[in-house]
Amino acid sequence: MPDLSQPSQENVKYMIEVIKNKLRMASGAAMQASNFSLDHYEDIKDLYEVVASKDKFSISEVEALVSELGKLRSSSPS
Repeated sequence: MPDLSQPSQENVKYMIEVIKNKLRMASGAAMQASNFSLDHYEDIKDLYEVVASKDKFSISEVEALVSELGKLRSSSPS
């Protein structure tokens, strides 16, 4: 596992891949790591930690996590 304490595009890619795999996202191809800015690194890391800490997710949990990822993906830096 990479050192996630340092923001980098490589770490974003790693975390997004883990999230996609654990959530078994059917639309995983739409969630490319390159669509996420390092400006949202801490938010992505928070989502990653939630996903990595659980083995199973309810449908509503998956929907909420995917929704949060979508917000991070489409929002511009503030």
